[in-house]
Amino acid sequence: DAQPGQGFTLQQPQSKVSVTVGEMLTLNCITSGIAGPGPGMWLKGWGSGNKTVSDQKNEDPSSRVMRAVPGSDTDFTIHVRNFQPTDVGTYYCVKFVKGNTGEDEVFRRGSGTVVSVQEAALVPGMVAAAVVLCFLLLLGLFVALCMYRRKRQGGVGCPCPARTVAMGSFSSVPLQCCAGTPGTPSEVLDAESSHPPSQQSSKEEHNIHYADLQPLPLAPQRGRSPGTAPTEYASLRVAAK
Repeated sequence: DAQPGQGFTLQQPQSKVSVTVGEMLTLNCITSGIAGPGPGMWLKGWGSGNKTVSDQKNEDPSSRVMRAVPGSDTDFTIHVRNFQPTDVGTYYCVKFVKGNTGEDEVFRRGSGTVVSVQEAALVPGMVAAAVVLCFLLLLGLFVALCMYRRKRQGGVGCPCPARTVAMGSFSSVPLQCCAGTPGTPSEVLDAESSHPPSQQSSKEEHNIHYADLQPLPLAPQRGRSPGTAPTEYASLRVAAK
């Protein structure tokens, strides 16, 4: 003898839901009690611009929207597959009943669920890859800057290559024009420091003297007394740039 609508409740517990694009949206709606004949629906928006998302009377298996419990008169929970930004909005669970005119009329509706897009969280691997990429870019920039400065300064070390001077019957001796090179037995002397200015040519030529006073390995040779160690001496004239 219960009258339609007596003790009827409609519960739409979700006030806000955030969903990542491509994921599944779940909207919960449970009813209890007795209501008159009529379908349960989900509407997007309210008023003249609303859109029917799910209709208990017309369920489409090919739709992205499917009921969690098909055929149920109390559980109107739905799933929306492959959530898209166009699905953003406010959704209402509504229970309709037949009116006096035979048309479906709103009997109860939920308070509404606001659905929004959830930003995808950064994966730790993506963060690590971004850090490594930034480090490599900075390292490449630093190397390029060093090479540019080295090129502007003309390089480091000796600006002129080592040359070889033949010393008669002795083996070739390498000659470097850089003065003050540590660890070498050669000496480079500037002729300007040992000659008066009157002896300098108009082309500003410099005399470079090379002397190796270290004893060479002894070898038995005719015509030389034992214990005499030969030395070598070279004199070069190089035009100054």
